Amino acid sequence: MDSTLPAVAEELLKEIKKAFQETSHVPDDLLLGLKFIFGPSAVPALDLVDQRSVTRVMSPSGRTAYQVLGSSGKLYTCYSSCHFCTCPAFGFTVLQKSESLLCKHILAVYLSQAMGACQELTVSEEQLTSILLAEEEDEG
Repeated sequence: MDSTLPAVAEELLKEIKKAFQETSHVPDDLLLGLKFIFGPSAVPALDLVDQRSVTRVMSPSGRTAYQVLGSSGKLYTCYSSCHFCTCPAFGFTVLQKSESLLCKHILAVYLSQAMGACQELTVSEEQLTSILLAEEEDEG
């Protein structure tokens, strides 16, 4: 995790990672904390993790992005390094209205990292560029 989230959220994700490494599950108190801090994004994000919908896409140079298959069947690109998702909910709820810290997709990325539940996909530099440009074209 990078320093883009409030300290309490960072600490909660660290605690989830530690608990999951030790017991292979997330205790109820941490799940309640997740719901308290991340609100309505928490449960759908956990569903995405359970469905193994998060893929870490890496290029040989080390560039990394995440793709999350949303509940609608659409693929969204997320960047944990700058705490950003290409979904409409992120743009509206997080950026415009400031009602949430993040959307369910980027929370699913953070939870997948903590729980070791990311799919892994290595692509060429050109393929990663295409993935990133495809998102830009969809928005433009």
